[in-house]
Amino acid sequence: MAEIPATLVVKLRKMSGQGIMDCKKALEETGGDLDKAMDILRKKGLATLAKRAERETTQGLVVGKTSGDGRTAVLASLCCETDFVANSEDFKAAADKLAEYAMASVQNEGIENILETAVGGKKYKDAITELVSKTGEKTEVGDYAKFQMGGTGLICTYIHFNRKVGTMVEFETGDANVAASDEMKRTGADVAMHITATKPLALDKSGIAADVIEREKAIYAEQVKNKPANIVEKIVEGKMNKFYEENCLLEQKFVKDDTKTVAQVVNEAAKKAGGTAKIKRFVRFDVG
Repeated sequence: MAEIPATLVVKLRKMSGQGIMDCKKALEETGGDLDKAMDILRKKGLATLAKRAERETTQGLVVGKTSGDGRTAVLASLCCETDFVANSEDFKAAADKLAEYAMASVQNEGIENILETAVGGKKYKDAITELVSKTGEKTEVGDYAKFQMGGTGLICTYIHFNRKVGTMVEFETGDANVAASDEMKRTGADVAMHITATKPLALDKSGIAADVIEREKAIYAEQVKNKPANIVEKIVEGKMNKFYEENCLLEQKFVKDDTKTVAQVVNEAAKKAGGTAKIKRFVRFDVG
């Protein structure tokens, strides 16, 4: 077997990000052919993915990115098996790349669209395969959303310091001046943090699934089933109003001032900015 030059091993290591011994072994198997050696390392990653297909990916990082003009933003999560790998530099780099690929994707949702998106000639699914061959852990994109504004407004994102949870929220405004105002930007950032903390189920009542509503009503009715029917109805109605207040974003008490609802806070901020504004949509992703 021909001796593999150390310079070639180092070159493959820089190309693949794999360990020295793995690179040397791959080069020895291919007689020093870099391309074939890269294929071997990639197959190693695919084999690891297949082997660990049933493993749970409960750890990871949330990432986000906003376009230069502020009219497009993405939020996504990259998940793995352990917190140890999630905190590794290789995983963090792959997570940062995920935000780049998400921004480049031509679709606004669907994990498969990110995996098939290419940046610099490489698809993100190949980047994951390379990462798996380094870490030995199953790794996958957990969530993905892209907001693109059609009219006037602003998109605000917030990712907690541990990068385990993040939020993206879009506001519609009456005009561009309101969207560009410091008052609206501050409020938008505060609302994004509020969502991260309170985990609302939906923007308003219409966004909560009918089966969830019926389940809650049944639970409340069961709790007071021994009372007269008219009393049960009133109690259930009261408890449902409380449920909506706790789980619908617009009805929630604002975390920085619980004397006001989120809707009131947004309306007041827009009024100070000289116009109107409303929350159009939001997403909240977490891992771990």
